[in-house]
Amino acid sequence: MIEELHDEKLKFLEEKANEIRQLVIEMLLEAGSGHSAGPLGMADIFSAFYFHILRHDPKNPDWEDRDRLVLSNGHICPVRYVTMALAGYFPLEELKTLRKINTRLQGHPHRTALPGVETTSGPLGEGISQAIGMALAGKLDKKDYHVYCLTSDGEHQEGNTWEAYMFLGKNQLDNLTIIIDRNYIQIDGITEDVMPLEPLKQKLESFGLHVLEVDGHNIRAFIDAIREARSEWRRTSVIIAYTIPGKGVSFMEKKFEWHGKPPNKEEAKKALDELRTLGGKIQSEHQ
Repeated sequence: MIEELHDEKLKFLEEKANEIRQLVIEMLLEAGSGHSAGPLGMADIFSAFYFHILRHDPKNPDWEDRDRLVLSNGHICPVRYVTMALAGYFPLEELKTLRKINTRLQGHPHRTALPGVETTSGPLGEGISQAIGMALAGKLDKKDYHVYCLTSDGEHQEGNTWEAYMFLGKNQLDNLTIIIDRNYIQIDGITEDVMPLEPLKQKLESFGLHVLEVDGHNIRAFIDAIREARSEWRRTSVIIAYTIPGKGVSFMEKKFEWHGKPPNKEEAKKALDELRTLGGKIQSEHQ
């Protein structure tokens, strides 16, 4: 069961999302490489997962009955690393090692390198199939854990993604929820210019899936969508979460050029100043 979201907890989650964004900027600046737009856009969702939704234990990351969180679009891993560090999986100081030699925090997550990472990701489009395997295993083993798969909209240009939906159309695993980061960008431009995905909701519904749409920056609405997805016991649920790439940093927002680019020192300072100001607004809104 997912706990009720009270106002005080909502404030905590919003503040945590802002802290995640700041640490992502600092991490990317230190690394000198990595992706900016996607991690900033997904901070609210990661805050909601690790600090409210997931059944997990950072002190026992291989706990058999934990919920599984599969990150298919592994290039946004800075947001996962930061959130996991804040949740207690490893020391915050280790964030400075992103993409460095012999680091556990590689440019794409490596399952055996870091406790709490469920899959190795790199080639896009594989995560849903991996999550299906985990959900199917849970059914066969009569476990009550839930599997969540985070995937990008750009990955929906991959054929393997639609093969996975075909499988779900037949098998309808209700212990699996898929979240699509619908931010409309990919490395080469706007998704609808590169390879149009719309009408995305109708395409997914044609497989018999239970499809929800939500503002990915409204933490309360996102948690409500997860709760609705969990209550659907006949079908697999897919949540299309509309997010703004680069969220919280004005010069990055909605700019596909920031898909795979880190900030330089000057840009990082400007970004952190904006995020700290935003943090103050979150405080005042909840007073």
